[in-house]
Amino acid sequence: MPDRREQKWEERAKSEFGAAELPGRSTPEGIILRPLYTARDLEIRAYQESYPGFAPFVRGPRASMYTKSPWTIRQYAGFSSAEASNAFYHQCINAGQKGLSVAFDLPTHRGYDSDHPRAAGDVGKAGVAIDSVEDMKCLFQGIALDTMTVSMTMNGAVLPVLASYLVAAEEGGFPLASLAGTIQNDILKEYMVRNTYIYPPEPSMRIVADIITYAARHLPRFNSISISGYHLQEAGADSALELAYTLADGLEYVRAACLRGLSVDEFAPRLSFFFAIGMNFFTEIAKLRAARGLWYKLLRAEFNPRQEKSLILRTHCQTSGYSLTQQDPYNNIIRTTIEAMAATLGGTQSLHTNSFDEAIALPSDFAARLARNTQLILQKETDLTYTVDPFGGSYFMESLTHDLSARAEEHLREISAYGGMTKAILNGLPKLRVEEAAARRQARIEKGEDSIIGVNLHPPGPGDQGGALMVRTIDNEEVLSRQIAGLTRLRAQRNGAQVTDALNKLRNAACDPRANLLPYTIEAMRARATLGEVSSCLESVFGRYRAPLAIISSVYAKAMGNTPAYTNICEQTAAFNERHGRRPRILVAKLGQDGHDRGAKVVATGLADMGFVVDLAPLFQTPEEVAKHAVENDVHVLGISSLAAGHNTLLPQLLRALAAEKAEHIVVTVGGIIPPGDVAFLKKVGVAAIFDPGMSITACAREILRLLGERS
Repeated sequence: MPDRREQKWEERAKSEFGAAELPGRSTPEGIILRPLYTARDLEIRAYQESYPGFAPFVRGPRASMYTKSPWTIRQYAGFSSAEASNAFYHQCINAGQKGLSVAFDLPTHRGYDSDHPRAAGDVGKAGVAIDSVEDMKCLFQGIALDTMTVSMTMNGAVLPVLASYLVAAEEGGFPLASLAGTIQNDILKEYMVRNTYIYPPEPSMRIVADIITYAARHLPRFNSISISGYHLQEAGADSALELAYTLADGLEYVRAACLRGLSVDEFAPRLSFFFAIGMNFFTEIAKLRAARGLWYKLLRAEFNPRQEKSLILRTHCQTSGYSLTQQDPYNNIIRTTIEAMAATLGGTQSLHTNSFDEAIALPSDFAARLARNTQLILQKETDLTYTVDPFGGSYFMESLTHDLSARAEEHLREISAYGGMTKAILNGLPKLRVEEAAARRQARIEKGEDSIIGVNLHPPGPGDQGGALMVRTIDNEEVLSRQIAGLTRLRAQRNGAQVTDALNKLRNAACDPRANLLPYTIEAMRARATLGEVSSCLESVFGRYRAPLAIISSVYAKAMGNTPAYTNICEQTAAFNERHGRRPRILVAKLGQDGHDRGAKVVATGLADMGFVVDLAPLFQTPEEVAKHAVENDVHVLGISSLAAGHNTLLPQLLRALAAEKAEHIVVTVGGIIPPGDVAFLKKVGVAAIFDPGMSITACAREILRLLGERS
């Protein structure tokens, strides 16, 4: 029962609100946040005091946390060629960065050499192009790999990339035992959201287990997997979904490694996690605290490790890319600072802060420096590092941590009912849940329930934008030419028979489920096989995975309700149907190797609910394939989603392909990350409309219908 003081507060608060009941705000996870929390909330939740560095580790994995040494500052970077990325790494190290995080370009992720026909538009665009050991050696030229930790975001082509790194390190004089860092090696989330997979789930899980096994025995300082929730949140998952699915993935990987004969204590201390940090400040702090407590509980219940350090969840965090806005972009500096504070107050072990211009283009040197300095200021100019877990014991934070854990456990039980994450993925459940959450989030923004300053609230006026941004641009043709020249040189200089022999041995190993594939891949890369040759070799045994296509329905419509903008578009599409004898038809597609499909899926869902006939193209299509698909489906509109900077190369190819099909009548639109400097070029080549990130789906639909009206 509430005490007399709480009753008096409640009476006074109701009077101030002028309401019979106190208001509460529902989070995206469905947790009701109340205006006041008291000691009674801790009693209800059977709160027990705990300490940092002790089970269940809610308050932190180490007793001293930042009071002894702060979190590691990282910068996720990689663009253009290995030479350009290497120069940027040296700048970062000189500016105080303590670890390197490598971004690879999309062809590398998808297992294609730079000279592959499907790679052309994406080479060097959203990361660095790595085709061989020679590129990897260039990438880390002059960097002491025995003292600098290196994190590599790689999943699909994880075998040749990791093997290239190990060979490059050895040839540079760094023993394997001296290498410290992390390979992401988290393939399950690729099937849910990010889509940079190559092989089907089952052989991909074998590769994950092979790497964990090899690392446990040969790489004592290296984390063999980084289990990522980051991309789940970026694709639309709320914090409870992100938390649950990340831990469910982790359990699946532990099971796979144990089936290889490893004991959990042989590898669990080197597992690491990776979470996104968005703008729900308190929820993100609670998420990291809940993650440690839940991982301890789940791992102990199923595997009962003997070593306590096997039960500790350690995590890297990155501020949100989704929260960055193209409109009023300097606001992003503030957003990133708030998110960075949430990560540190939640107890992250390392942190990457996004640059404010990443909703527009790859980060400029100026923006990257500000992002790094954000962390340095938090470490050096504030008191964030003076005490451990500042929110520990907070009535509100402990309650929120408990409630978020409970929500995550509901999702975990649903996954468990399917027999684990791999089986749930094969049944399409996780992808469905994330896409539902993304559609609800979009509707909340369009209805104004979630405010975004500069987008749906207080948009900037003509004089509010500040100076022109310094946008980094990549000359795709120049990078492609250099990579092709390097591949030509490599193939001419290597021992072809030795490469063929190594690839044959790798193929035979792939046919033997008992063989560990990483040692065979190392030998192939040492012989100077290319990343594409290794990937093709494995593909000949495992096949290349193609995801099923589906569009969810009614979620966006239900969330929008009878809002005027939504009902108006529904009326317009009905009127179009009456005039033309069929509804407006659109093909939503992505070009090249970009698998980030949140935007495409949300737009497709919204337009379908508003009465459009929506066709969804398969991922990873060439411009010619998309043009043919549009003609065969007799669409009015072709909507392209672009996030990976390949638009200036791929969209002109698409328009030429439509002309070759005699389909110039199809309206071509593009949405996503399009730098303002590219708009005039795209309009000139024939793009009818360009939709900025953050533009509402109703506004997009209205413009599409206007364009169709002009052409009818």
